[in-house]
Amino acid sequence: MQETLGFLLAAYLRLVQRTTRFRYEPSDIDAAIAGQTPLIVAMWHGQHLMISFAWPRSIPRMAALISRSVDGGAQASALRRLGVKPVRGSGGRAEKRDKLKGGAPALRGLVRELDEGASVAMTADLPKAARFAGLGVVTLARLSGRPIAPTAVVVRRRLDFNSWDRASIGLPFSDGAIVVGDLIHVSRDADEAALEEVRRKVEAGLDAVHARAYAMIQSRDPGADLRRP
Repeated sequence: MQETLGFLLAAYLRLVQRTTRFRYEPSDIDAAIAGQTPLIVAMWHGQHLMISFAWPRSIPRMAALISRSVDGGAQASALRRLGVKPVRGSGGRAEKRDKLKGGAPALRGLVRELDEGASVAMTADLPKAARFAGLGVVTLARLSGRPIAPTAVVVRRRLDFNSWDRASIGLPFSDGAIVVGDLIHVSRDADEAALEEVRRKVEAGLDAVHARAYAMIQSRDPGADLRRP
């Protein structure tokens, strides 16, 4: 069942991508990230279904963190069909990963993918705490030495869900925007205070790219009213 759902989801996402007129900021993303790959593509959880639209030509290999939840199986299947390698596990608090969620093995897997030249994508939110960046993506950047790229992919015609993360999925034949913010670097010897500063930068960077992306398509961000814990 999950494989069937993954096949249908991948086919639908290809249809949306092929029928959407995207604007980009910066206009040449490949030039903007030249010499910085592999990198960590960070996103808010509600936009994770459309993030595969954002891969530029300069990123030939991608991996993505996908949860071990039931719906995660279908998403992992869809990603494989879209040429993205799924790494299953939790992206929650770095210091409180549950063994059942596979947080620690997933983190090691993502570091390995980066070391082998693949860029990776992961949501920055804490579980059930939408638009509050956790330390997971920051820890990955510290361990791997690779920069974080706050990224937003939005479309005008879409379905918005009343979920904890205000998830959206695009509809075909629309206008869209893909925005990549300034890259955020993390020192390998960063202490707790430095990691918290970077966490806040990631949070602010993701807010900024989403605000800009929705402004580009003259649409309202469905997650703009979410309150951080």
